[in-house]
Amino acid sequence: MTHQARKRFGQNFLSDPNIIRKIVEAIAPQRGQNMVEIGPGLGAMTDPLLERVGHLQVVEIDRDLIARLHERYLPEQLTVHEGDALKFDFARLGDDLRVVGNLPYNISTPLLFHLARFADRVRDMTFMLQKEVVMRMVAAPGSGDYGRLSVMLQYRFRMGRLFDVPPGAFRPVPKVISSIVRLVPRPAEALEARDEEILSQVVTAAFGQRRKTLRNTLRGLIDEAGLERLGIDPGDRAERLAVADFVRIANAL
Repeated sequence: MTHQARKRFGQNFLSDPNIIRKIVEAIAPQRGQNMVEIGPGLGAMTDPLLERVGHLQVVEIDRDLIARLHERYLPEQLTVHEGDALKFDFARLGDDLRVVGNLPYNISTPLLFHLARFADRVRDMTFMLQKEVVMRMVAAPGSGDYGRLSVMLQYRFRMGRLFDVPPGAFRPVPKVISSIVRLVPRPAEALEARDEEILSQVVTAAFGQRRKTLRNTLRGLIDEAGLERLGIDPGDRAERLAVADFVRIANAL
């Protein structure tokens, strides 16, 4: 029985065995690790991950695929959590989580922000995402790709783009190139923002109108004199500030 990929779930199934092997080698799963796969789909990654870890937890929203997973795997091999990964409480799955997945491209940014809330329970996360999103995640200050996603994720994680995946590795074939990215949570003592909610507000405001200067975008939060006291030029745009600069502004507030 073939499964029709569903556009509303952003389904593109990985089908190239060489790419699958390369991704699994990059993840390097070990027996007994607390591994979670988001969106296992048709099980392309699930099989080789299970071989290495012995037991796997998966989060899947598609009921047809969930039925297939229950048919194919024993409960002692696979624990299936039915639901939307965007709303899922990953804290339920324990500590020292290794989270992996071919993330649906239509929800990748909100899903990354959701997962960041559970960073204190995570050992690492390895995802396949649209290359364009990965370039924004790892972008350096001063580049056109650097923005809210870059700052908020770089504050919480050390990140690295591992390699690209061509469209032909999927069925159906997407119109975009994908990339594999790894996120490793930064230690608690490196997280210097006194209030992450205020940090988020500052970053969102600063990048809300990219072409405007900080004196305009942050007007309701901090005045020019306040920025100057922090050694930040009010005439700069948000993309010129390092993550640590945003943290200093947030802490001053």
